Amino acid sequence: MNTQYAPNSWEGRAMKTVMAGFTDLPTMQERGPIILTHGEGARVFDVHGRSWLDANSGLWNMVAGFDHTGLQDAMVEQTRKFPGYHAFFGRMADTAVELSEKLVEVSPFETGRVFFTNSGSEANDTMVKMLWMMSEVEGTPQRRKIITRINAYHGVTAVASSMTGKPYNSWFGLPLDGFLHADCPHFWRFGLEGETEAEFTARMAANLEEMIVTEGPETIAGFFAEPVMGAGGVIPPSEGYFQAIRPILRKYNIPMIADEVICGFGRTGQLWGSQTYDIQPDAIISSKCLTGGYMPLGAVILGDEMAERMQAASEKIEEFPHGFTASGHPVACAVGLKAIDIIMNEGLLENCQAISPYFMQRLKEFEAHPMVGEARGIGLMGALEVVSDKPTKEPFDGSLSVSERLANACLDNGLICRPLGQAIVLCPPYIFDKALTDEMFDKITLALNDVQAGLGR
Repeated sequence: MNTQYAPNSWEGRAMKTVMAGFTDLPTMQERGPIILTHGEGARVFDVHGRSWLDANSGLWNMVAGFDHTGLQDAMVEQTRKFPGYHAFFGRMADTAVELSEKLVEVSPFETGRVFFTNSGSEANDTMVKMLWMMSEVEGTPQRRKIITRINAYHGVTAVASSMTGKPYNSWFGLPLDGFLHADCPHFWRFGLEGETEAEFTARMAANLEEMIVTEGPETIAGFFAEPVMGAGGVIPPSEGYFQAIRPILRKYNIPMIADEVICGFGRTGQLWGSQTYDIQPDAIISSKCLTGGYMPLGAVILGDEMAERMQAASEKIEEFPHGFTASGHPVACAVGLKAIDIIMNEGLLENCQAISPYFMQRLKEFEAHPMVGEARGIGLMGALEVVSDKPTKEPFDGSLSVSERLANACLDNGLICRPLGQAIVLCPPYIFDKALTDEMFDKITLALNDVQAGLGR
């Protein structure tokens, strides 16, 4: 335990009792945890009255800020009316029906069906079970393999972790059998010397088809992809990537599922990342911005054909034997309805679109910094990848924890951003304006210069 904190302090109590996830423990031991009490706009405050500008929208999701009265009122009003229920046995809350209708209405699909979960991880897990169930009922039980991509992130349940192409999952003995990871379509990092972006995209598609043929297309249940790899480090696909792989998936009758947990509801500049990249998915996974972060909620949105298949499979065995106690929670669904309304009709999406060009302009300016190898992003999401040598793109030695140093230097300057691998990630709330954007990037400039000086470079 960090002895600089008294046992009865907030920090001391947290160090003693909280098992922190996705936390750099040496940093936590050295610096202690930050115990937050509330938020105002895009800022959060701790027990000591200190404040930070949150450039990560909480965890990608607090797009309306931390004190939106409309979302708060929707939560309170629904709690007073009907505070909790499930969606089992043909009984469900009216708000679950309304939100299902709204999600289909605003989706890329003409018709469809929605299944609610509590998180994006559970939604991806649910979608895999749906694919497996359809294969069993339709007489193709060998069709169980799931393809995702290296460096993709799809969640933390055992199945979603198996989909996540991150090396840390090996500590859990994952992935499970039958989970395959295709190439990461990051041209800057994985393009070959002399290879054009178009040639790189063609190679990604050819490698995917080779994997499908080698594994046997008759054994593959589905292909999952984020429009932009979010927790992989904000990695937009190479140009033409989805247009290159979509015909391959159709050729082998492999469903395409768009994981829109991060990209959905405006983050890429359009309502869906699938629209930004013309993905044409068979199903969509949604969470995070679905409630503006104010309540836990996830959703599987099945497109027309997938919905018909799933309904037929369920009817054949008389039910879909799957669900969660809080599936279709009436309060979460009420907040979801309000969040969609404020994103689409109260100017949040428009502001995101308006500020995005300036956000990207300021982001790209960092490519002139000696430590920044790539400044990448789209819409209102971006990343700065640091390198020890710009011409060779050589990363810093992992023992230096450079991205963690950068994130900590940002904290010291009153800014929250997230270290991911050799990058720091930015995904500010949609309420950002030019002044907040400048404040964010000015603080990052200070942090980069501080870390550069500390490394003696």
